[in-house]
Amino acid sequence: MSNSVLGITGYYTEYTEKLRNKQIRPKGFANSLSKATLAYDNVASYKSSLENKFGVPIMVTSVGKSQSSMDNFAAGTIGSGNVAIAPNILEQMANDPEKAAYYERRIQEHFDSLPASEAFLASRNLRMTTSGVVIHADGTVTYYCSAEETPEYKAKVEADHKAKREKEAKLRKEGIERSQKAAEERKRIQEESLRKINLESFWYSRIISSQYFVFEDTVDKRLAAYEMENTDL
Repeated sequence: MSNSVLGITGYYTEYTEKLRNKQIRPKGFANSLSKATLAYDNVASYKSSLENKFGVPIMVTSVGKSQSSMDNFAAGTIGSGNVAIAPNILEQMANDPEKAAYYERRIQEHFDSLPASEAFLASRNLRMTTSGVVIHADGTVTYYCSAEETPEYKAKVEADHKAKREKEAKLRKEGIERSQKAAEERKRIQEESLRKINLESFWYSRIISSQYFVFEDTVDKRLAAYEMENTDL
């Protein structure tokens, strides 16, 4: 990490150690500390100007470029105004107008892209939960974004699922009722068939024993007619 962003305490610790080891003279230490203080003040002043320009706090931290590093960093942020700059890059920006202009443009690109990004997500029933720009220690820039389903879409999906579950339950109930009715109908037919068989047997035995033959279009009428004939006799 650059000395200019270690802070005055860091410089004091470093140069005190050098002084103890006779690597520098007291006068050299004082001069170095004075330069360090000016450099630190310059970076701090520049950071403050960036925060005023973009209207957001600037995080001075080195974020790794790996997926896990970015995931961990992004998980700790919220909203769309997240800007993280590696300490060495911030120092370069504070001391090099060209570097400052380049990286400030890259930061501005993030904020300029927000309306289009939010519209894109909205078209897919999503809303942005966090987004930002990270400037890594090697100077590369990463933009990130996280989103979730909108409350309205979640409610719609849940309502659709509920309606589907209710429909399935209704169909199951209707299926059970149809099965029960079919079983009852089969039972009725079987009982009716058995009753007719019994009537046929009874009728046949009466006809054979009485020698009278009666013809009708139903078993019941036939039996009734026979009984009437038999009574007349």
